[in-house]
Amino acid sequence: MVLVRTIHVFIKLVPVILALRKDRILWIAQEGKGIDEKRFRRNAQRILNTCISLGPVFIKFGQWLSSRADILPQPYLEELSKLQDSVPAAPFDKVRPIIEKDIGKIEEKFDDLDQNSLSGASLGQVHRATKNGQQVIVKIKRPGIEKQVEKDLKVLMKIIPFAMKFVDPNLRFSIIPIMKQFADSIHEEMDYTKELDNLKKIKKNMKPYNNVVIPEVHDDYSTKNILTMEYIPGIKITNIEALDKKGIDRQQLVIDVHKVFFTMLLRHSIFHADPHPGNISVKDDGSLILYDFGMIGRLNNETRLRLVRLYLALVEKDPPRTVNAMDDLGMLAPDFNREVIEKGIDMSIKSMYGKKPDEMEVEALMSLANRTMSKFPFKLPKNLALYLRMSTIIEGIYHTHKVDFKFIKVLRQILEEESLIKDAYIEEIKHSFKRFAKTLDDTLTIAPEIKKFMDENRVLMQKNKRGSNTLLSGSILSGAVFFGSAFLFQSSETIGTIGIIASAAIMGICVAARNR
Repeated sequence: MVLVRTIHVFIKLVPVILALRKDRILWIAQEGKGIDEKRFRRNAQRILNTCISLGPVFIKFGQWLSSRADILPQPYLEELSKLQDSVPAAPFDKVRPIIEKDIGKIEEKFDDLDQNSLSGASLGQVHRATKNGQQVIVKIKRPGIEKQVEKDLKVLMKIIPFAMKFVDPNLRFSIIPIMKQFADSIHEEMDYTKELDNLKKIKKNMKPYNNVVIPEVHDDYSTKNILTMEYIPGIKITNIEALDKKGIDRQQLVIDVHKVFFTMLLRHSIFHADPHPGNISVKDDGSLILYDFGMIGRLNNETRLRLVRLYLALVEKDPPRTVNAMDDLGMLAPDFNREVIEKGIDMSIKSMYGKKPDEMEVEALMSLANRTMSKFPFKLPKNLALYLRMSTIIEGIYHTHKVDFKFIKVLRQILEEESLIKDAYIEEIKHSFKRFAKTLDDTLTIAPEIKKFMDENRVLMQKNKRGSNTLLSGSILSGAVFFGSAFLFQSSETIGTIGIIASAAIMGICVAARNR
């Protein structure tokens, strides 16, 4: 059966893989400029439709790909970010046994449970119910989903690594870890006890903020297969007509969405990574309601501060600091060429912005990061991939509302309100000292070689007094240039190399002058 499924999936994927290969080559060659964007989006739509036709695991994989700026061109990311997890619900008679096995007879546990689902997703479905007079939502794992997931994961593991190597040989270094990360992610999403823990942690972190509401969980009615929580109705965040009827300030709404999600990202260790419109509603007072905490990202404190440093460096148009932050985040291959990447970032900033930082949009920031990641063989750690997914989806919400919005202003407000700028600059200073210490240590390592060089020249001068002053002066100058160039080599290979060659040239000229 796995073989038959593999052949079926392979036949379905061949046309979209061929199109992706062609588009990726063109995107990298032209740095995203002058491309046929309609064609790119049309091909991305073909991937989206293929994922839907192949079922739950492939829908999840399409969502996962929408966070991979190291694999897909920007238009693909934007189109795949629209891939919402919507699948027809299973019949209730298939779901009933799961509920009754885990928490007991429905008639005894609930006042009422609607057999018609509110929504269906790839891994589960949602039903509305009443428990002790309170309205609740019951999320139930899809019947037989574990077997289907395991079978399709085996198929993906056979096809995708081969396909991605065909798309770009550089991806051969990263595709296996990416596939393992995806497998871990989907297994985690199938365990509702983990989603329960995620929800509780985020709810606790966001408690001080009055612009966001997160449902309460009913622990005694929740298991690995079932999650029961408070029912909080609201208006879908992209339902512009309904929001306008309620008099909701949509400009403030877009600001609040960015504040809530970027505060999670930059202040706390855990963030909601799937903010598509189906997972965000709006109360009558304009506050946000968040649902579905199955896909989350986690950042340790060190990574979080490095991400803040990256943002500050991009906003302040500082390519060297940008590269330093990217390197510290683990986004660069060990043998990366600093000069090439710095020049690429610098050229991109100059060509794309040409404005004051306050006027830079989040789309431009994301596009810069995505273009850079496509052009160079960068690595993209799992949690940063989820961060990029979250950012891209939120950007889509902003485009839906088409309001006057400046991301950088909101970002600066977050950094100031959460006292993050000071912390970020402290980390930047620490990083600078570490780099200086490493440079000094490397320079001191070659000091014995410089001393040996000077001693040999001194012996040479003692043997031949003629021209000794010229040689002595040349030796001192050559040594000084060599020492300084070795020091500079750590920050700029080109300047360091030129300096070392110059020191040799100076010594050669002096020796020639002495022999005349």
